[in-house]
Amino acid sequence: MKASISKKLKAIVIMLCATLSTQAQIPTKIEQIKAPFEMPQLERPDFPNRSISIEKTGAKQNKLSTKQIQKAIDRMAEKGGGVVMVPAGKWITGRIVLKSNVNLHIDEGAELHFSGDIKDYLPVVQARYEGVDALSLGGMVYANGAENIALTGKGKLVGPDYSCEILTRTEGGVSPELEKIPFEQRIVDGAGGKNVFMPAFFGAFNCKNILVEGVTFEHSIFWNIVPTYCENVIIRGVTVNSHGQVRTDGIDIDSSVNVLIEHTTLSCGDDCFTLKAGRGNDGMDRNRPTENVVIRHCTVKRGVGGIAIGSETAAMIRNVYAHDCVIESAMYPFYMKSRRPRGGGGENVLFERIHVKKADRPAIFFDMLGSPNSVGGLGQRLPKREVNRLTPVFRNFTFRDITIDDCPTMLRAKGLPESPIENLTLENVKSNNQQVSVQDIGTMIIK
Repeated sequence: MKASISKKLKAIVIMLCATLSTQAQIPTKIEQIKAPFEMPQLERPDFPNRSISIEKTGAKQNKLSTKQIQKAIDRMAEKGGGVVMVPAGKWITGRIVLKSNVNLHIDEGAELHFSGDIKDYLPVVQARYEGVDALSLGGMVYANGAENIALTGKGKLVGPDYSCEILTRTEGGVSPELEKIPFEQRIVDGAGGKNVFMPAFFGAFNCKNILVEGVTFEHSIFWNIVPTYCENVIIRGVTVNSHGQVRTDGIDIDSSVNVLIEHTTLSCGDDCFTLKAGRGNDGMDRNRPTENVVIRHCTVKRGVGGIAIGSETAAMIRNVYAHDCVIESAMYPFYMKSRRPRGGGGENVLFERIHVKKADRPAIFFDMLGSPNSVGGLGQRLPKREVNRLTPVFRNFTFRDITIDDCPTMLRAKGLPESPIENLTLENVKSNNQQVSVQDIGTMIIK
């Protein structure tokens, strides 16, 4: 009997320790943000103490309930804000539009499944696709011009089947012709059987004070969490499972400022933690940089780029601090990329105390050339081109206290002869393979 009680007590202690460990990993309170640049201390948006379940507005499980879910959000917004509850069960919806002062809360055991039909994401809305602004399907969960919005809970958001209409009618990329016409004429709605731009999973556009916390994104068909032209963004305790499907970035911070990402785990079919700022002349003209981004206590399970900057860099990506993270497996754990016609670039970036377990290719990879397959002759290093407004720059990058367990090459850096990579510092970078291959590098310091 004593032995049996002892075993039970031991099991209880193990369970309690596991619970405490999980709680320690994702603190309820947001810790003070410490960064090598000026950044405000971000706080969760506050919501009035009122709530409504989507069942109250007529949502039914296993039945398309877009209008009923939107009705709950609209009703709560009209009252001044509050929480819209998605209870346990399977719910089906098209595009949902968040409104100011509304928290969409996905309960534990709830699964919000999204339609793959184009009609469920019409009419088109203001959005950005691969760095170029257009009127398109936007986001599956979308917001535009809202303040104090949240997507929270322990439930799941589940993308459509990979044989869905949106995927089978997806435009491969942004055509040069689209960039040349006025924005109001850039309508990509699939009319007349034409292709569409895929919607982001969570696409906040021109919003302030955003919280995405606790939820899981699964089976996505495109980029998962994409705040664009946003300010004061907190993403914490989030899980993304999209490995196995191409073009499924985890988090894309696009032309947004003051962003905290913490205690988040990504497994993606493309880049994981990704920073962007528009593309080419369109991004240069809009001139909305990505600035002041802190990524801490996060995990990359699998992906192409673990932490990536670019390749859409037009308005500049600056003031980035990623620290105390683990990259378990990535093709390129640190991936900085731009192209001659992309413009902008990246500067003032510090990676610190990051553990890379496995890199399939160079652990630290700078690529400013791209491929002739994607940019034609501009992908050739020579001849040296004249510097113009679309010449990107990479400068002031520091890698400090980095551990790399397994990689074929520690560093591969390809700058441009007309725009060398400047002020690259590697300080206490420990790697099983110390091989370094560089071209068109200005000042580089290895300590």
